Amino acid sequence: MLSVEEVMMSLQDCGIRENPASKHVTRTLGLFLEKLSESSRSSVKRWKERCLEEALQLLRKVPDSELRGLEGDQLQLLVRLLISLQLQMVHISMACRKLDQVSELFPLVLQQESLRDGPLCHITVKVCLQIFQLLSSEVAPAVWDKDSRSPAVQKVLQALMDIILGQSLNRDTRLLAGTAVAMLINTAPESRAGGNAAWSLLQVSHAESWLLTVGGLQVTCSHTGRDGVDRLALSRGLLTCCQPTILLSSHPAATERRLLLEGLFPLVRSLCEEKLDCHCFAFEVLTLWLRKVRECLADVWRVTGVRLLSDNSSLRQKLIDVIWSNAESPVEGVSEFVRSAFRLLLDLYQMDCEHFGVTTKSFYLTLLKRVLKLPWESKAKYHRLCALLPYLGSNMVLDQCAELPDHLLRCLSNNYLSPCGSELYKTLIQQQRRELCSGSPHSAPLTESDLADQWAQRWRPVLLEALTSDVTLLQNNSSTHLLPSTFQVFPSAVEPLLASLDPITPGHLCAWACVMSSYRTTTGASPWALQGSSTLQTLRLALGSADDKIRLAALNLLCCSPKTKDAPSVQELSVMRTFIPQNLNCESSPFRQHFQAGVKRFLVRIRDGCLVQIRGQKGRKEDATFMDHSQEILDQGIGFVDWLSQLPYCYLAPGHCYQRKKTVLLLLSAVLETCTDTWSPDRRKGQPPVNVGSLISQARRRGQWDFFSRTNQLVLISCLEDSTNEIRELSAGLLSRFFPPSFPGDIAAVLLTRAKHLLRSPRVQEAQMGALMMKVLLQNCSFFRSPEQPEECGLNSGRRDTKTSSFISYLVQELQEHYLAAETDMMLAARTAPIHGVLSALQRCLLDVPSRLSDTLGRSLTAEVLDLLDKISLLLLGVLHGRRETAAADMNAPPSFCDMGNAISSLIAQTSGGPQEEEEECVLLSEEHSLVLTCCWVSLKETGIFLGSLVERILSESKSLLAKEDLTRASDIFKSILLKCRHWGAVEGCCVGLTRFCASLLSSSDPELRDIPAHMLKQGLQVLRSPSSTSVTRRAAGLPMLILCVVSAEEASKARPLLSHSVQTLLETARTPLPESWDQTLDLPQVCAVHTLQALVRGSGLGAAVLQFAPAIAILSLTLLSSPCWAMRNAALQLYSSLCSRMLGQRPGSDEGSTKHGMSPAAFFFHYSALQPFLLSELRGAARDLQGSPEEARLHLQPSLYPILTLLAQLQPGVQDSAETLSDFLPPLLQLSASPIYSVRVMASKAVVAMTPPFEYMNILIKLTTQLPSAQERCCHNRLHGQLLQIRAVVDRQVLATDRNLSEDLCEVLSRVEAALWLATEAQRCPLVRAAYLCMVDSLRRFCCVSFLSKLCDTLMSELHAPQEGIQVGLSSFHQQAIQFVCSDQKWACQLWENFSLANPELRLALVTWVAGGRTSQATGLKELIQRPLLVNLREALLSHTAEYRRTYLAALGAAMAGGDSPLPKHSLLSVFLDDSVLFECLDLLLGDLEGQKAGPEFRSQALYAASLLLPQCLQTSVIQRWCCVLESHRSPDAAEVLRIACAESLCVAGVPLMSSSLEEPDRLPPIIIKLINTGLYLLQDQSQPVRMQAACFVSMLQHVRRGNQRSVYLVQVNQALPLLLDLLLEEYWDTPGILEVLLGHLPQPNLTLMLRQASGTGCSSLYEQDDANVFAEPSVMCAYVLPYLMQLADRYSESSELTQSLSAWAKENTAQVLDSLLACKELQSAETLTPAWLSLLLDPSFHSTLCGLLTRAAFLLRLMKTDVQHIPDPAALQTNQQRQQLVQTDAMMQCNIIWRKRQLAARQGNIVCLFNAPLEAFCLDKCPFSNHMRAEDD
Repeated sequence: MLSVEEVMMSLQDCGIRENPASKHVTRTLGLFLEKLSESSRSSVKRWKERCLEEALQLLRKVPDSELRGLEGDQLQLLVRLLISLQLQMVHISMACRKLDQVSELFPLVLQQESLRDGPLCHITVKVCLQIFQLLSSEVAPAVWDKDSRSPAVQKVLQALMDIILGQSLNRDTRLLAGTAVAMLINTAPESRAGGNAAWSLLQVSHAESWLLTVGGLQVTCSHTGRDGVDRLALSRGLLTCCQPTILLSSHPAATERRLLLEGLFPLVRSLCEEKLDCHCFAFEVLTLWLRKVRECLADVWRVTGVRLLSDNSSLRQKLIDVIWSNAESPVEGVSEFVRSAFRLLLDLYQMDCEHFGVTTKSFYLTLLKRVLKLPWESKAKYHRLCALLPYLGSNMVLDQCAELPDHLLRCLSNNYLSPCGSELYKTLIQQQRRELCSGSPHSAPLTESDLADQWAQRWRPVLLEALTSDVTLLQNNSSTHLLPSTFQVFPSAVEPLLASLDPITPGHLCAWACVMSSYRTTTGASPWALQGSSTLQTLRLALGSADDKIRLAALNLLCCSPKTKDAPSVQELSVMRTFIPQNLNCESSPFRQHFQAGVKRFLVRIRDGCLVQIRGQKGRKEDATFMDHSQEILDQGIGFVDWLSQLPYCYLAPGHCYQRKKTVLLLLSAVLETCTDTWSPDRRKGQPPVNVGSLISQARRRGQWDFFSRTNQLVLISCLEDSTNEIRELSAGLLSRFFPPSFPGDIAAVLLTRAKHLLRSPRVQEAQMGALMMKVLLQNCSFFRSPEQPEECGLNSGRRDTKTSSFISYLVQELQEHYLAAETDMMLAARTAPIHGVLSALQRCLLDVPSRLSDTLGRSLTAEVLDLLDKISLLLLGVLHGRRETAAADMNAPPSFCDMGNAISSLIAQTSGGPQEEEEECVLLSEEHSLVLTCCWVSLKETGIFLGSLVERILSESKSLLAKEDLTRASDIFKSILLKCRHWGAVEGCCVGLTRFCASLLSSSDPELRDIPAHMLKQGLQVLRSPSSTSVTRRAAGLPMLILCVVSAEEASKARPLLSHSVQTLLETARTPLPESWDQTLDLPQVCAVHTLQALVRGSGLGAAVLQFAPAIAILSLTLLSSPCWAMRNAALQLYSSLCSRMLGQRPGSDEGSTKHGMSPAAFFFHYSALQPFLLSELRGAARDLQGSPEEARLHLQPSLYPILTLLAQLQPGVQDSAETLSDFLPPLLQLSASPIYSVRVMASKAVVAMTPPFEYMNILIKLTTQLPSAQERCCHNRLHGQLLQIRAVVDRQVLATDRNLSEDLCEVLSRVEAALWLATEAQRCPLVRAAYLCMVDSLRRFCCVSFLSKLCDTLMSELHAPQEGIQVGLSSFHQQAIQFVCSDQKWACQLWENFSLANPELRLALVTWVAGGRTSQATGLKELIQRPLLVNLREALLSHTAEYRRTYLAALGAAMAGGDSPLPKHSLLSVFLDDSVLFECLDLLLGDLEGQKAGPEFRSQALYAASLLLPQCLQTSVIQRWCCVLESHRSPDAAEVLRIACAESLCVAGVPLMSSSLEEPDRLPPIIIKLINTGLYLLQDQSQPVRMQAACFVSMLQHVRRGNQRSVYLVQVNQALPLLLDLLLEEYWDTPGILEVLLGHLPQPNLTLMLRQASGTGCSSLYEQDDANVFAEPSVMCAYVLPYLMQLADRYSESSELTQSLSAWAKENTAQVLDSLLACKELQSAETLTPAWLSLLLDPSFHSTLCGLLTRAAFLLRLMKTDVQHIPDPAALQTNQQRQQLVQTDAMMQCNIIWRKRQLAARQGNIVCLFNAPLEAFCLDKCPFSNHMRAEDD
């Protein structure tokens, strides 16, 4: 390729000799070439650019026509010359120009704080980095060439170092600057020069000020602050950017030291060991260092000549220490980098050994032994095993740790450890497969089946135990994590798993469903052929199970498919049509989410399968067979979607439960997202296919998929007034996303009227409804005209911005009216114009609607809104202060709750015209008081939220709308609310807005705006130092929250100066000594400071940023526990508790006190090292106070002691640190066993376990058991008790952790324990010591000899039967422990319980107390032993005069008869038959207590259960009837839940045997059986899920009895249990008297006229509306259940005389009322448009339930008339009325019939409720709701 000079010479030669152009052109081109040549020869940048500019001007003088006249060769040479020059010169020009610009910009940027911490500085540094990276060859001479050094580069380097060393507080900018400097060093032409520069850079770690030399550049460096970011940035940059030759360069003064090893590693190690705010970045750098070492390892070996990680390598030991110490770091991200570092270290060791031929890799075994010493609760244990597995092999690891499968199951039993446990399992089986597949090369390769068998030998029992476990978490995690991993690695493992499962066995059905579902999802293979025809049968069992998990797993099996285009089969569609309606009212939110996801996957398969058929039809129209098959698939798919799209609207009418509405809305959303062409721009996935329109067209041509009809639209609009926020939001979202963007005029007008009315409601919920309606109207209304505008001014131009502006103007005007009303008459405004509704509407319409605020709000309107918010906040705060005319500045402190109450009471008195009369004090607030208080706090809350969100949106879009004065005013509003209001609702809501407000200001580039939050913080801290409030409640009111909001808004990437300043100020304030005298009613500054610190610690917005202050805060809180001020101690204790949760991590509520989520002591004190000396000093001080003789009574309280022990006890027992610095904790902890405080002794025993390394457990046991006294020695009981507690705690831990067999040390411990047997005898006078000794022995029981245990049990039996002398503290505890110990042995338990009736009263009470505590579940076969004496002695217990004994006895009886944790009913057949007299007396006593409602619900529930246990032995009908009456009275929704559960249990215990005997003897007890079935029906509709589940168990047991199946009971779902119970009623008892009353009793009342009269008179009578006793019951759904059975009853009209008489009597009594209600129904609506009155009626739940009851009775009446007209009274009148109705309804019938036919398919599928909602939809279409034709068609 020719150079520039050569091209120029060729062009000159060619141009001079052969150029045919004019002389002018020739001369011009010649000058042009001369200038180019001059530029090329010059080395001065400025002169080069000048020559180029002149050459360009000359070239422009040549006309284009003349240039085109050049010959091809000439033109080609000219173009080549220009391109070559451009390529050569552009980089030099760009680099120099850019560096000049940057060097000029940097001083300006660094001078201003706002610029150096903002985005401009970051961008400037980034430009430098890109220049150094992309133009390195051009920059290099300016750095490394002495003759070409550039002052600009020198300035840039100086500025970058200043930024790195702390002139900028932005961490990201400093890190980027470090990368830029390293990139500059990387431009070195020689590695030695670059290495010298890098070594010079490392002076940052040990010099305050030094001279940095980079090539020919020298800059002075000095630290602004030492926060570690400087070292982090430079080391990170060097490792990221520098070449290996630079990293391996030697030190200029010590050639044996290499930059990467001896230079960078000490720096990186120190960063990892320091407690920095950037701890995560430090370990990222460690990972980078290890990667760079691996990359350069060959060069490292070459330059060093020795192994890098030999056995005596200090480098290896240092790396292991750093990695081991930080594996449990609480700092987010650190543990992940530590894991990566550990893997890299193992990889380096492997490479090191292979290079030097080392075969014995002892390092891996050493690490494995060290890992295995970690407790199973340690998360790091499993990650390290995963890393070691590839190097050791699966067999080695499993052989060394036989307990590993058990540990994995424990991990999967809690969410904290399940990810690491499942990761280890996956790594193990992957390694196992690799080892199996890489077996002997001479053997045949294993098949997949052989591999699965190998897997099954080791892992099948483990997986089956997990899948069939009763522990929900273990079952869920194993199916979620273990099964997919198993099938990914061993696909054929499904066969041995399924072979081990029996779906009828309890627990196996769930496992079967999980296995099948996971297999299909993971492998994509069809599961239907795995078990032949039984698969579908088992699937139906799983889909009908009572367990949500089983149904979800079965649903997933049904819905998933490897390819979305695989259309569901006919069977799958049929099963789904049955399954979906039966699962719409599940209470579990996760179930609903998974249900929606499964149905959506199913719909995607239908849609994609149908699209495949449509595409296939285009090319195969002549293939009749294919076309028929394709058409069948289309019919099925389109029909299913149409059915599912209509189903939700049947259940969205008012009166249905929340669960059903939420589920059907989720299903509707799935249908619309899947089967419409609506595009969702905010989603990356889940968009409809491009060709989905062809499928929609197909469905529309069939008259289906009418998703967006007026009817559907109105149903969703009605949901906007649902009582739950979720239903409202979901409905509004569907309307705005999918439905047409414009409402019809009548709907829009009615909805606007309704919204205006709701906005003025005092009820917060209704006001929120109105706000949401306003937002929906704004999004779906084509125009808007406020009431003040003339009609011709209505905006219909289609400009959304103008419409929105008009809408907002109206709302602002409405807000102004509300404010003026409140200013005039606060009481009236609180009832009719409560402000908060309009504020919420403004927020929704301004901020939730996608439009630009600058197009909606003008400057004046924004100012008006801000002014209104200011006035409103002042007014409302004045009301709460009782000084409405006082300015906010004069309100110095928030009023106390008493002051607020007095202020509101005074306002009420003034409004009522005078002072209120003296009345009795009432603890409940009056209606007026509640109205005013609610109006104030909710409006203040909405003000804060709206203001913060508004400012955030404005600053992100158009800053011109708000000036600094406006923002300052907004900050004053926030301060006023937070500092002047104590109501937590207002404070909490305002904090949401304040955080957004401060975050938007702090992220602004304007320094004046960023100063506003800092000024707020300054003022807040100033207020904190001088509070004058007269209330110490609510934790210093809103002041802590103000400070929290400001500091939380700081950017996490910066140094958080506001947080540091706040914490330091608060610590100083809290440490200030209290004055000599203080007022207990005042909020002291010190107390406020502590509460504020607690708010900062708990604040989720700060995260781990506050942990850097944890030691100082912990020391402060523990110190303040000794304060004489109660408020201070209370605040300090709360602060300490919050801090411990933050330091140790939040635990689940059920795991309080558990250590499986904790940190080891070594890790804890590594991260919080400053705490160690303080805690140790406190413990030593407490232990020192206990020194003295045993006779000396000493009680010295140390308030910090128990909190410290609690903290230590929560640490996870782990391996001791290498330095053994934590061993100093053991002596004082052991000495604290002598504490006179019981709780201290208990907690000290737990702390001993946590602080003792596992290898020291046995030494501790030996030491403690050696100190056990003999019977002759005098001892301190406190010390002895504490030592026994410590022994037991260590034994529990030691036996659980390691010792499975008897060791020599353990034998020594046992001998000393057995020698101290006297501690359980009466020779030891302290019952607590005796109980503690028994607990200790119980923990060692399996190791103790038989003779010792026999002797001890004999001693205990004597002690238990000995008469009690006086009252002894702790005696009951000893008796409970003694009973527990004795009953653990079957022989001694028999002896104890056989003599129950002979025992003294104290022992009997102790025995039944022990049974009632649930201890019997721990012993096998013990329940049967206990049941007999409890039943035999029941009469004596019931006749006892001791209420406690009676109550405890019944509880014990229930516990003894209970079925444990099984979902089956808690009962067992009684093996003890009582004498009739005893039986009747017991039943009479129990039923008498129940009938008289004696005692509380708990006792009555136990009495009912006990009576039900005895009832099957009773043959007296009168007693059974009494029992039935008790059930009927206790099944009421108003009864306590425990009583309703007892009713359901009683049905299982006594109802099943009674009904079983009735089925065998049909003439026995039929009326009673009817009552039992009726009770079951009521309980299946109960609000409480446990009640419904227990009632479903009753039905399941009945089904089990009816089928005569001897296997286990199959528990059916509640929604299947209800029709099963109705089936039983109609099959076996259809002719029993009272059956009609039972069925009709579950229907709502049909009197529509009365209902309409009551609805017209109702209004908003109170602020809060009381819910129904049973919000789960659904009258319309129950109508759908009952109607088919009423029809069956009518069809059997003539088969029984009693039934005929009953039906005739009912028809005679109800015909007139039904006809009157039908006429009233017809006259409801005649207009063609929607009206407000009609909408109100449609939103009334009672209207829907009444209408359903009416239509059900009407259909039943019509069927009766058809069956036998002659027995129906006055048939002629009936016919006349019906004919008259039919004539009136003829016109509407055809239109209604369209809707009716759409619902018939759903009705045939069992969804009979559609029959009642179809008329409701006809109402929505303003048509007649009822027609004979529809009724006849239904029949």
